[in-house]
Amino acid sequence: MKPGNDPSPASPSEPLRRVAAGPWAIELLPGSAYAARYVAAQSAIGFAFDSQCGLHAIGTDRVRPFVAVPNGLAFVPVGCDVLSESPEGGEYLRVVRTDGVTLDGERAFNNRIDPHATQLARRMRSALLRASVSDDWETWAVELAARARHHEALPAPPLNALTASRMRLLDEFIDAGLGDALGVQAMAQLLGLSEGYFMRAFKAATGQSPHGYLIDRRLARARALMRDSCATLAEIAQACGFSSQAHMATVFKQRLGVSPTQLRQ
Repeated sequence: MKPGNDPSPASPSEPLRRVAAGPWAIELLPGSAYAARYVAAQSAIGFAFDSQCGLHAIGTDRVRPFVAVPNGLAFVPVGCDVLSESPEGGEYLRVVRTDGVTLDGERAFNNRIDPHATQLARRMRSALLRASVSDDWETWAVELAARARHHEALPAPPLNALTASRMRLLDEFIDAGLGDALGVQAMAQLLGLSEGYFMRAFKAATGQSPHGYLIDRRLARARALMRDSCATLAEIAQACGFSSQAHMATVFKQRLGVSPTQLRQ
């Protein structure tokens, strides 16, 4: 989790993308290992696109393990002590005001599942990946700030069947089999759960379906291979479980708003 003001990732695998809009700064931090310790000079809103784990101490001296669920909204108030580190990290959106105005909220939180915040965060990520500066950034930032203080958007329920260790096991299982035809049945069997119960528990914990999460993991792997290898797009599509390069391109446009060719360039 990277909820704060200066948790810059170590050796970023992708560039940090940033746009300034009026009194707001919006940043997309790449998925990479990071370690940060600071006192928040500004209150900040965060959104975790990926599941990730590590150690943190937010507003306390007690360092403890954390698991950030995908699609989790987070908030860090001004003056909050923050220690956070992860050996792998995850893609993360961060929104702060730069004019000294303090955002509403006195308590830090993370892993809040809010469908409207998810839509906003994905829209902002897509615009950042396109390097678009003409979108309505200030409106989006204001709306996301409203979701962070919205009392009806409750934190995600306890993972129950999807404990932290089980979520990690599931991530490892998916990543190891991305080139294969993975499905909900295989994921449920891995955890010893019925398909129906697994789908309900996963939706409650992450705000999305297992199938949607699988697609996100395929996209993340494809982006990493595009960045770190010389493989062709057709080879990457096959390695990540897409039926074809055209299928991968369609999913990229639908989910990220940008084609694989554009992103690689």
